[in-house]
Parts: sequence; structure tokens; C-alpha cells
Amino acid sequence: MKHRSSLRFLGVVVLLGTLLVAGLAGCGGAPKVDWDLTVSGAVDNPLTLAYGDLAKMDQMDLSDILMEKSLGEDEVGSWSGVAVDQVLEQAGASSGYVSVTALAADGYAIEVSRDELQGAIVALKKGDEWITEAEPDKGPIRMVCPQTPANRWVFQLQEIQVNE
Repeated sequence: MKHRSSLRFLGVVVLLGTLLVAGLAGCGGAPKVDWDLTVSGAVDNPLTLAYGDLAKMDQMDLSDILMEKSLGEDEVGSWSGVAVDQVLEQAGASSGYVSVTALAADGYAIEVSRDELQGAIVALKKGDEWITEAEPDKGPIRMVCPQTPANRWVFQLQEIQVNE
């Protein structure tokens, strides 16, 4: 009897260990989000990237970025996401493009010059948290342009139109 109890206990330990490892493996993964980013305009390969596609691309970290707000206190934060340059390159943006128009889900649109896009990312994370979980009303993705005040950043980004 003692032998059977030991085997049962060992089986439970192995099962719990397997579940723990499987659970931890899923912790670092991107959340499942139904969201697309379209790149259009002066590009050779107009494309649509799903949220999951963006999460699988090389991520760039921006640390200690000043978020100058038009309302409320300015804040310093860190962001992670895909370099806008990488997205534009994948779409085959015209080498002579002068700006992009960033469009949000609520219809907001703003033209951002090529110079303002230096170091810009399509952010998926604010700090160590996915934007879709940390700030659901401002996610799931945001264009963060560290060279400009935050009123030129676009949350709930849905489309980037490349302008010549």
C-alpha cells in the first residue's frame, strides 16, 4: 500500500510541475487581440499586420521617454514595440516619403513628418505591461514618437498612410 501511495503522490507532483511549466511558458506571450494595422499610400506593398504579427516582429525598447501632455502632468515612461521604420520598410515605403498620416479607430488623424518619426515605434507595451491590458481605452497599439509631444502620438492606431 505504501508503494502505491508514493507512486500516486509522485504522479500528482509530476502533473503539477507540468502544469506550472506550461503556465509559465504562456505568461510571456502576447495577449490574443483582434486588431489590424494597415499601411497604405506611397508604398510598393500595401499591407495589413495583425496584432499577433506585430507581437512576433523584432521589438524595440524606448526608455525614459518624456510624455509631454496637453492636459495633466507630463510623465516619463518606457515603451516597447516595432520600429515604424521597420513597418514602413516591410511595406516598401517610397524612399522620398515626407510624412505619414496616422489614423486612429475613433477617426482621429494627424500628419507626422519624417523627422518627427525618428525613433518612433508602434508600441504594444507601456513599461512591462501590454497596452491592451494596462490601458484598454488607449490600446491595443499606439504610435509613440519620442521626438514630439504626446499630443502627436496616436493611440488605437489602425492605419499609417505614407505621403510623398
